[in-house]
Amino acid sequence: MSSGKKAQIRGVSTEFSHSPLEETLEIQKKPNKLFIGIPKENSFQEKRVSLSPAAVNLLTNNGHHVVLETNAGEGAHFYDVDYTDAGAEIALKKEAVFKADLILKISPLTNEELDMLKPGQTIVSSLHMPTLKADYINKLMAKKVNAIAIEYLRDEANAFPMVRAMSEIAGSTSILIAAEYLSNLNQGKGVLLGGISGVPPVKVVILGAGVVGEYASRAALGLGATVKVFDNNIYKLMALQNNIGRRVFTSIIEPNTLMEELKDADVAVGAVHSSEGRTPIIVSEQMVAKMKAGSVIIDVSIDQGGCFETSELSSHDNPTFKKYDVIHYCVPNIASRVARTASYAVSNILTPTMIKAGQSGGFENFLWSDKGTRHGVYIFKGSLTNQFISERFKIKFTNLDLLLAANI
Repeated sequence: MSSGKKAQIRGVSTEFSHSPLEETLEIQKKPNKLFIGIPKENSFQEKRVSLSPAAVNLLTNNGHHVVLETNAGEGAHFYDVDYTDAGAEIALKKEAVFKADLILKISPLTNEELDMLKPGQTIVSSLHMPTLKADYINKLMAKKVNAIAIEYLRDEANAFPMVRAMSEIAGSTSILIAAEYLSNLNQGKGVLLGGISGVPPVKVVILGAGVVGEYASRAALGLGATVKVFDNNIYKLMALQNNIGRRVFTSIIEPNTLMEELKDADVAVGAVHSSEGRTPIIVSEQMVAKMKAGSVIIDVSIDQGGCFETSELSSHDNPTFKKYDVIHYCVPNIASRVARTASYAVSNILTPTMIKAGQSGGFENFLWSDKGTRHGVYIFKGSLTNQFISERFKIKFTNLDLLLAANI
């Protein structure tokens, strides 16, 4: 072989020996067996549970350990025997549940539950931003835990699946509630919501064209009512009509037009959502005073203060009151009225996340690869990672990506 060819071969050999390979062997993460605790809900008439027995069965079959506080699913008519048959452990005391590494809960933790936390635990629960207090955040930070808000989890479509699911339930249920309170059995004026042949249907006014408004419209139209929707977002009004597949009366929220429609309405549904803080009051007390006697207001926005000036917080035990002879229904947790359906919805959101977290080698590893779950994190190892909460309560903010990088 000529010396020129030998030099050429040596050059190629040297080039490859100093170049990084395009393909390297991936270090496989060992699946992590999660220890999941589900305490019984004990906040304001909360009857939902975060995992159904079928979901627990799937998790235990994947090697995960699930412990529930006794009667945790009772409000949704899931019983302890259903969970034990699915492979779960039933704990008679809440303290045993809080020994788990991962706590799943629908409502925010109570003060008693906050005291049971230990450093390094991961808490997945609702945050309830409108009613959030600085003291709650400070206690979580002091416990050095990871906290994830269910309502801020994003899916692959970059939407909020928890908010979407509960909004669908609230929208559909609001019309069924209105139908109940129009009947004589609930001291209503004895009107069938959809009407019959020869008898005109009732008129339903819906404030807000988001998911709640869309599903309220679907339910009302499905029962045969006349529907009129108000919203200041033209694109939402266009999307609503497109999604329900038919033309309905739509309008921006112009006070005179709204007043004329409310005067003739049998049902008014408040489905206005505020991205932060209190929902704006859309319907004044003077407007309510001019509504027909026996008409029904369902204020779904009550969890953010309500969009009717006459709205006052009520409960499932005592759900209605009258003002100006108008029936008001202002229960903040409508989804708990259909707790079994709502529990399945929550379970469908959380179960795939739990499975993926286990396959990733634990929640911290999972956060690296799943930006949708990362979006729900507001405390990581005791550090506040949500900028909005930081600005609201003047608490130091730390970027989550930097914290994750520091924990490699």
